Amino acid sequence: MISAGELKVGGTYSDGEIRGLTVDLQRPSVTPLFVGQLPDVVIKTVPYLFTLCAAAQRSAAQAAVNAALGEAPAALASRELWVEFLHESLWRLLLDWPAAVGLPPAREAFTAWRGQRNDDDAAAATLTLIDAVLQPLAEACLQRLPADAALPGNIDVLPELAAEAWLAYWQGTADQRPAATPPSSVGMAYRQRLEMVRRAAAALVEKTPYLLARAGGDGWGVGQCLTARGMLTHAVHVVDGRVARYCVRAPTDQLFADSLALRGVLAGRGFATLADAQEALDQAILALDPCLPYTLEVQYA
Repeated sequence: MISAGELKVGGTYSDGEIRGLTVDLQRPSVTPLFVGQLPDVVIKTVPYLFTLCAAAQRSAAQAAVNAALGEAPAALASRELWVEFLHESLWRLLLDWPAAVGLPPAREAFTAWRGQRNDDDAAAATLTLIDAVLQPLAEACLQRLPADAALPGNIDVLPELAAEAWLAYWQGTADQRPAATPPSSVGMAYRQRLEMVRRAAAALVEKTPYLLARAGGDGWGVGQCLTARGMLTHAVHVVDGRVARYCVRAPTDQLFADSLALRGVLAGRGFATLADAQEALDQAILALDPCLPYTLEVQYA
Protein backbone atom coordinates (compact mmCIF):
# COMPACT_ATOMS: atom_id res chain seq x y z
CA MET A 1 0.00 0.00 0.00
CA ILE A 2 1.24 3.47 -0.93
CA SER A 3 0.50 6.53 1.23
CA ALA A 4 -2.47 8.59 -0.01
CA GLY A 5 -0.40 11.75 0.49
CA GLU A 6 -0.99 14.87 2.55
CA LEU A 7 -3.10 17.99 2.36
CA LYS A 8 -2.22 21.29 4.06
CA VAL A 9 -4.66 24.19 4.22
CA GLY A 10 -3.82 27.60 5.62
CA GLY A 11 -5.12 31.13 5.80
CA THR A 12 -5.24 34.31 7.82
CA TYR A 13 -8.06 35.80 9.87
CA SER A 14 -8.52 39.51 9.41
CA ASP A 15 -11.49 41.88 9.83
CA GLY A 16 -13.92 39.00 10.32
CA GLU A 17 -12.87 37.15 7.17
CA ILE A 18 -10.58 34.31 6.12
CA ARG A 19 -8.06 35.64 3.63
CA GLY A 20 -5.09 34.33 1.72
CA LEU A 21 -6.29 30.73 1.59
CA THR A 22 -3.56 28.32 0.59
CA VAL A 23 -3.92 24.67 -0.43
CA ASP A 24 -0.95 22.33 -0.72
CA LEU A 25 -1.88 18.86 -1.97
CA GLN A 26 0.95 16.34 -2.10
CA ARG A 27 0.22 13.05 -3.84
CA PRO A 28 2.61 10.13 -4.41
CA SER A 29 3.40 9.29 -8.03
CA VAL A 30 1.67 5.95 -8.56
CA THR A 31 0.73 5.72 -12.22
CA PRO A 32 4.35 5.42 -13.50
CA LEU A 33 4.28 1.97 -11.88
CA PHE A 34 1.76 0.92 -14.53
CA VAL A 35 3.83 1.93 -17.56
CA GLY A 36 5.10 -1.13 -19.40
CA GLN A 37 2.73 -3.47 -17.59
CA LEU A 38 0.10 -5.71 -19.14
CA PRO A 39 -3.34 -4.11 -18.79
CA ASP A 40 -4.65 -7.03 -16.72
CA VAL A 41 -1.82 -6.54 -14.23
CA VAL A 42 -2.91 -2.94 -13.72
CA ILE A 43 -6.50 -3.99 -13.01
CA LYS A 44 -5.33 -6.49 -10.40
CA THR A 45 -2.85 -4.04 -8.82
CA VAL A 46 -5.09 -0.96 -8.50
CA PRO A 47 -7.12 -2.13 -5.44
CA TYR A 48 -3.89 -2.79 -3.51
CA LEU A 49 -2.46 0.65 -4.26
CA PHE A 50 -5.72 2.53 -3.64
CA THR A 51 -7.22 0.89 -0.58
CA LEU A 52 -9.79 3.67 -0.10
CA CYS A 53 -12.74 3.03 -2.42
CA ALA A 54 -10.87 0.00 -3.73
CA ALA A 55 -13.92 -1.45 -5.49
CA ALA A 56 -14.56 1.80 -7.35
CA GLN A 57 -10.87 2.08 -8.27
CA ARG A 58 -10.89 -1.46 -9.66
CA SER A 59 -14.13 -0.88 -11.59
CA ALA A 60 -12.86 2.36 -13.17
CA ALA A 61 -9.59 0.69 -14.17
CA GLN A 62 -11.45 -2.31 -15.61
CA ALA A 63 -13.77 -0.05 -17.60
CA ALA A 64 -10.86 1.99 -19.00
CA VAL A 65 -8.91 -1.10 -20.06
CA ASN A 66 -11.96 -2.80 -21.58
CA ALA A 67 -12.75 0.33 -23.59
CA ALA A 68 -9.17 0.71 -24.79
CA LEU A 69 -8.97 -2.91 -25.96
CA GLY A 70 -12.46 -2.97 -27.46
CA GLU A 71 -13.59 -5.63 -25.00
CA ALA A 72 -17.10 -6.17 -23.67
CA PRO A 73 -17.75 -4.52 -20.30
CA ALA A 74 -16.85 -6.69 -17.33
CA ALA A 75 -19.59 -7.76 -14.95
CA LEU A 76 -20.21 -4.95 -12.47
CA ALA A 77 -20.25 -5.74 -8.74
CA SER A 78 -23.03 -3.24 -8.04
CA ARG A 79 -23.84 -4.48 -4.55
CA GLU A 80 -20.21 -4.25 -3.44
CA LEU A 81 -19.94 -0.77 -4.92
CA TRP A 82 -23.12 0.54 -3.26
CA VAL A 83 -21.98 -0.86 0.10
CA GLU A 84 -18.58 0.79 -0.33
CA PHE A 85 -20.29 4.08 -1.20
CA LEU A 86 -22.50 3.84 1.89
CA HIS A 87 -19.57 2.98 4.14
CA GLU A 88 -17.64 6.10 3.15
CA SER A 89 -20.71 8.33 3.34
CA LEU A 90 -22.04 7.02 6.65
CA TRP A 91 -18.57 7.35 8.17
CA ARG A 92 -18.71 11.06 7.39
CA LEU A 93 -22.32 11.61 8.42
CA LEU A 94 -22.30 9.57 11.64
CA LEU A 95 -18.76 10.26 12.87
CA ASP A 96 -17.06 13.25 11.25
CA TRP A 97 -19.90 15.73 10.70
CA PRO A 98 -21.28 15.51 14.25
CA ALA A 99 -17.79 16.13 15.64
CA ALA A 100 -17.38 19.09 13.26
CA VAL A 101 -20.48 20.80 14.71
CA GLY A 102 -19.89 19.90 18.35
CA LEU A 103 -22.18 16.87 18.67
CA PRO A 104 -21.28 13.35 19.85
CA PRO A 105 -20.75 10.90 16.97
CA ALA A 106 -22.93 7.82 16.56
CA ARG A 107 -19.94 5.53 16.84
CA GLU A 108 -21.68 2.46 18.23
CA ALA A 109 -24.42 2.53 15.60
CA PHE A 110 -21.92 2.94 12.79
CA THR A 111 -19.71 0.15 14.12
CA ALA A 112 -22.72 -2.20 14.35
CA TRP A 113 -23.77 -1.41 10.77
CA ARG A 114 -20.20 -1.81 9.56
CA GLY A 115 -20.17 -5.33 10.95
CA GLN A 116 -23.36 -6.14 9.05
CA ARG A 117 -22.69 -4.38 5.78
CA ASN A 118 -21.73 -7.53 3.88
CA ASP A 119 -24.52 -9.69 5.30
CA ASP A 120 -27.60 -10.72 3.34
CA ASP A 121 -29.76 -8.30 5.33
CA ALA A 122 -27.43 -5.31 4.79
CA ALA A 123 -30.08 -3.38 2.86
CA ALA A 124 -32.60 -3.66 5.69
CA ALA A 125 -29.94 -2.79 8.27
CA THR A 126 -29.03 0.31 6.26
CA LEU A 127 -32.62 1.54 6.09
CA THR A 128 -33.00 1.01 9.83
CA LEU A 129 -29.79 2.93 10.53
CA ILE A 130 -30.92 5.84 8.37
CA ASP A 131 -34.36 6.08 9.96
CA ALA A 132 -33.43 5.44 13.59
CA VAL A 133 -30.02 7.10 13.88
CA LEU A 134 -28.99 9.20 10.89
CA GLN A 135 -32.22 11.16 10.44
CA PRO A 136 -32.44 12.58 13.99
CA LEU A 137 -28.69 13.17 14.07
CA ALA A 138 -28.86 14.98 10.73
CA GLU A 139 -31.62 17.25 12.02
CA ALA A 140 -29.43 18.20 14.96
CA CYS A 141 -26.44 18.82 12.68
CA LEU A 142 -28.50 20.97 10.32
CA GLN A 143 -29.44 23.25 13.21
CA ARG A 144 -25.75 23.97 13.80
CA LEU A 145 -24.71 24.42 10.18
CA PRO A 146 -25.10 27.67 8.19
CA ALA A 147 -28.70 28.71 7.51
CA ASP A 148 -28.76 27.47 3.89
CA ALA A 149 -28.35 23.90 5.15
CA ALA A 150 -31.97 23.87 6.29
CA LEU A 151 -33.44 25.00 2.95
CA PRO A 152 -36.31 22.77 1.77
CA GLY A 153 -36.70 21.03 -1.58
CA ASN A 154 -34.98 18.38 -3.64
CA ILE A 155 -31.40 18.80 -4.73
CA ASP A 156 -29.48 17.40 -7.68
CA VAL A 157 -26.72 15.24 -6.31
CA LEU A 158 -25.48 12.93 -9.07
CA PRO A 159 -22.17 14.01 -10.63
CA GLU A 160 -22.04 14.12 -14.40
CA LEU A 161 -20.53 11.25 -16.34
CA ALA A 162 -18.07 12.71 -18.82
CA ALA A 163 -16.20 9.73 -20.24
CA GLU A 164 -16.40 10.97 -23.85
CA ALA A 165 -15.19 14.45 -22.90
CA TRP A 166 -12.38 12.94 -20.83
CA LEU A 167 -11.38 10.73 -23.76
CA ALA A 168 -11.04 13.79 -26.00
CA TYR A 169 -8.75 15.41 -23.44
CA TRP A 170 -6.78 12.18 -22.96
CA GLN A 171 -6.23 11.86 -26.72
CA GLY A 172 -5.19 15.51 -27.00
CA THR A 173 -8.13 16.71 -29.08
CA ALA A 174 -9.51 18.89 -26.25
CA ASP A 175 -7.49 21.42 -24.27
CA GLN A 176 -9.31 21.12 -20.95
CA ARG A 177 -10.24 18.04 -18.99
CA PRO A 178 -13.76 18.04 -17.51
CA ALA A 179 -13.83 19.77 -14.13
CA ALA A 180 -15.56 18.64 -10.96
CA THR A 181 -18.48 20.77 -9.78
CA PRO A 182 -18.00 21.65 -6.10
CA PRO A 183 -20.94 22.27 -3.78
CA SER A 184 -22.03 25.87 -3.54
CA SER A 185 -21.79 25.96 0.25
CA VAL A 186 -21.09 23.87 3.34
CA GLY A 187 -24.80 23.44 3.92
CA MET A 188 -25.40 22.29 0.36
CA ALA A 189 -22.59 19.75 0.64
CA TYR A 190 -24.16 18.29 3.76
CA ARG A 191 -27.61 18.06 2.19
CA GLN A 192 -26.18 16.47 -0.95
CA ARG A 193 -24.42 13.80 1.10
CA LEU A 194 -27.62 13.03 2.99
CA GLU A 195 -29.62 12.69 -0.21
CA MET A 196 -27.01 10.45 -1.82
CA VAL A 197 -27.08 8.12 1.19
CA ARG A 198 -30.84 7.80 0.85
CA ARG A 199 -30.51 7.08 -2.86
CA ALA A 200 -27.69 4.59 -2.33
CA ALA A 201 -29.72 2.74 0.30
CA ALA A 202 -32.67 2.56 -2.10
CA ALA A 203 -30.37 1.31 -4.86
CA LEU A 204 -29.08 -1.40 -2.55
CA VAL A 205 -32.66 -2.52 -1.84
CA GLU A 206 -33.72 -2.35 -5.49
CA LYS A 207 -30.46 -3.86 -6.83
CA THR A 208 -29.91 -0.87 -9.09
CA PRO A 209 -26.83 -1.02 -11.38
CA TYR A 210 -23.99 1.16 -10.12
CA LEU A 211 -23.05 4.39 -11.91
CA LEU A 212 -20.22 3.63 -14.34
CA ALA A 213 -19.23 4.94 -17.77
CA ARG A 214 -16.54 4.17 -20.32
CA ALA A 215 -15.33 5.45 -23.67
CA GLY A 216 -12.54 4.60 -26.04
CA GLY A 217 -11.06 2.20 -28.55
CA ASP A 218 -7.87 1.66 -30.58
CA GLY A 219 -5.76 1.53 -27.41
CA TRP A 220 -7.29 4.60 -25.75
CA GLY A 221 -9.66 4.11 -22.84
CA VAL A 222 -11.43 6.07 -20.09
CA GLY A 223 -13.44 4.60 -17.24
CA GLN A 224 -15.47 6.59 -14.73
CA CYS A 225 -17.05 5.35 -11.53
CA LEU A 226 -19.11 7.05 -8.85
CA THR A 227 -17.54 7.33 -5.40
CA ALA A 228 -18.78 8.89 -2.18
CA ARG A 229 -16.65 11.95 -2.97
CA GLY A 230 -17.62 12.36 -6.61
CA MET A 231 -16.62 10.94 -9.96
CA LEU A 232 -13.41 8.92 -10.19
CA THR A 233 -11.66 8.75 -13.58
CA HIS A 234 -9.09 6.28 -14.91
CA ALA A 235 -7.52 6.74 -18.34
CA VAL A 236 -5.17 4.37 -20.17
CA HIS A 237 -3.25 4.24 -23.44
CA VAL A 238 -2.21 0.76 -24.53
CA VAL A 239 0.45 0.33 -27.22
CA ASP A 240 1.53 -3.10 -28.49
CA GLY A 241 -0.27 -4.82 -25.64
CA ARG A 242 1.43 -2.80 -22.89
CA VAL A 243 0.41 0.28 -20.91
CA ALA A 244 2.15 3.31 -22.39
CA ARG A 245 0.41 5.97 -20.27
CA TYR A 246 -1.98 5.93 -17.35
CA CYS A 247 -3.86 8.56 -15.37
CA VAL A 248 -5.98 8.48 -12.23
CA ARG A 249 -8.00 11.57 -11.39
CA ALA A 250 -9.88 11.43 -8.09
CA PRO A 251 -12.32 14.08 -6.82
CA THR A 252 -9.74 15.20 -4.24
CA ASP A 253 -7.23 15.92 -7.02
CA GLN A 254 -9.68 18.28 -8.66
CA LEU A 255 -11.27 19.99 -5.66
CA PHE A 256 -7.97 20.63 -3.87
CA ALA A 257 -5.80 21.46 -6.86
CA ASP A 258 -6.02 25.07 -5.61
CA SER A 259 -8.08 27.12 -3.16
CA LEU A 260 -10.90 27.93 -5.58
CA ALA A 261 -13.42 25.33 -4.34
CA LEU A 262 -12.76 26.15 -0.69
CA ARG A 263 -13.21 29.85 -1.33
CA GLY A 264 -16.47 29.05 -3.11
CA VAL A 265 -18.06 27.19 -0.20
CA LEU A 266 -16.98 29.95 2.20
CA ALA A 267 -18.06 32.86 -0.01
CA GLY A 268 -19.93 35.64 1.73
CA ARG A 269 -19.41 34.38 5.26
CA GLY A 270 -18.03 36.44 8.13
CA PHE A 271 -16.70 35.27 11.49
CA ALA A 272 -16.74 36.91 14.90
CA THR A 273 -13.58 35.24 16.18
CA LEU A 274 -10.52 33.34 15.02
CA ALA A 275 -12.00 30.17 16.54
CA ASP A 276 -15.17 30.65 14.47
CA ALA A 277 -13.08 31.06 11.33
CA GLN A 278 -11.08 27.90 12.06
CA GLU A 279 -14.25 25.91 12.68
CA ALA A 280 -15.83 27.17 9.46
CA LEU A 281 -12.76 26.33 7.39
CA ASP A 282 -12.60 22.86 8.94
CA GLN A 283 -16.24 22.32 7.95
CA ALA A 284 -15.51 23.62 4.44
CA ILE A 285 -12.73 21.08 4.03
CA LEU A 286 -15.06 18.35 5.27
CA ALA A 287 -17.68 19.54 2.77
CA LEU A 288 -15.22 18.93 -0.08
CA ASP A 289 -14.26 15.64 1.61
CA PRO A 290 -10.59 14.95 0.87
CA CYS A 291 -9.63 11.28 0.74
CA LEU A 292 -6.43 11.80 2.69
CA PRO A 293 -5.29 13.32 6.02
CA TYR A 294 -5.11 17.08 6.25
CA THR A 295 -3.72 19.77 8.52
CA LEU A 296 -5.26 23.18 9.01
CA GLU A 297 -3.73 26.43 10.25
CA VAL A 298 -5.45 29.80 10.48
CA GLN A 299 -3.60 32.72 12.03
CA TYR A 300 -4.27 36.37 12.74
CA ALA A 301 -3.09 38.60 9.90
